[in-house]
Amino acid sequence: MNTTTKKICITAMGAALFVVLSLCLQVPVFENYYLCLGYIVMGIFCYYFGPISGITVGTLGVCLYCLLISGLRGLPGWAIGNVIIGLMMGLACKCTVNIKSKLFRQIIIMIAVVVSTAIGILGIKSTVECFLYAQPFLLRVAKNMTAFIADMVVLGISFPIALSIEPIMNKTFKELIIHKKGK
Repeated sequence: MNTTTKKICITAMGAALFVVLSLCLQVPVFENYYLCLGYIVMGIFCYYFGPISGITVGTLGVCLYCLLISGLRGLPGWAIGNVIIGLMMGLACKCTVNIKSKLFRQIIIMIAVVVSTAIGILGIKSTVECFLYAQPFLLRVAKNMTAFIADMVVLGISFPIALSIEPIMNKTFKELIIHKKGK
């Protein structure tokens, strides 16, 4: 099997794992909001496989999750927001591959997590929902603040997890991960 086919298959499995973690491990945070643990998978895919895989896992995972749980409610804004989050985080991970200091690299990636989640959830998702529900933008931002904080925390946790599984990932997917391409 060639490298492209392997990466497509692994990314599809990542999207499925996004859905499974989002559905099966629901950790309540606020009255009507659960942590989306699928973001851990998205963060790991951004870290190891780059922006395209991260975008695909996040966006396809959200689409499948929404279709299984609530139909189209929440889908457009959340999916488009995940495109931005996956793109920015994936690019941050890919651009910092050659940085020797893991701490400095993690700081840059965490800044990308905060900024991308703010743009994706507070900006994009709120704007789309503003048009869909005919509600004022600031009201949508206030309602999405919970999602922003929770998603930012889960994405932030995903990168230490990615570092802890690095030996396994390097051994299993050595020809596919972006770390090897940078060296």
